[in-house]
Amino acid sequence: MASALPPLSTIRVFEAAARHLNFTAAGEELAMTQAAVSYQIRLLEEWAETRLFTRQARGVELTEAGARLAPFTARALAELREGFATLKESQEEILSISAVATFATTWLVPRLGFFQLAHPQIAVRLETTNRAVDFPREAIDLGIRAGHGNWPGLAQHKLRDMVFAPMLSPSLAARLGPDPSPADLLKLPLIEPVDPWWQDWFAAAGIDAGDLAEKPGLQLLTQYLAARAAMAGQGVAILEPAFFAEEIASGRLVQPFALTASSGWSYFLVYPQTPPPPRKVRLFEAWLKERLSEEAKTARLNAAAPAIPGG
Repeated sequence: MASALPPLSTIRVFEAAARHLNFTAAGEELAMTQAAVSYQIRLLEEWAETRLFTRQARGVELTEAGARLAPFTARALAELREGFATLKESQEEILSISAVATFATTWLVPRLGFFQLAHPQIAVRLETTNRAVDFPREAIDLGIRAGHGNWPGLAQHKLRDMVFAPMLSPSLAARLGPDPSPADLLKLPLIEPVDPWWQDWFAAAGIDAGDLAEKPGLQLLTQYLAARAAMAGQGVAILEPAFFAEEIASGRLVQPFALTASSGWSYFLVYPQTPPPPRKVRLFEAWLKERLSEEAKTARLNAAAPAIPGG
């Protein structure tokens, strides 16, 4: 029993040949040789068990059977082109981002509206997760990851280094006294005492903090929640000052020591190396880098500005 449809390749060649009434012109459109077009037409005629073209000196003409078939193939391929174009447009209109929780909640979410204003045709869908996204299996366009980089198969662009310091509420900071030392923090409850950042920071301060895992403290897993707990006076959190500049400026959080430390980790923008990233990914990447660069420049200018007497 014959298949319900002939091979799609033969239909595509027939439709082009029927429009041009010339196998050579059809081949040029489809990037095929005239011989390859003729072969595909012969396969289709064998499948249909009827002649579709008659050969003329300067081209071809449709037979009665070919003339009946031509409008159907033209409409079918036109609808397929429209369907795939619609699919591509809908995919281009939605940008799916997977970002680690801290970067997403403390930096990205408060600024996403600016990207939407710059590119109103693109809707953003954001997933917050600390697991590595499997791009071939998941409908994600790009990710923001934390680590050392070197993820196979991914284009990766470093966004910023992770730099951290202790922070706490003004009321808890008052308990440190007028001239505190880093070691005094060990007298206060620590939020996430098992976080390795604590050991890194105390080591940078020249202090042996001992086994902090034995010290009781909240386990909140994200800087966003740790900062909220710190502002509520529940302990000292180890946070990235760049993500909590507003809270520090408003006095809701206090950074008692200028000393910062780094674990060697950074935030990266990642997406598959192949195929080339679509336009929506390129637009977001450009916006993200520009925004981070502007904020870094502003932070440097503010740090260099002289203090206002009595301010």
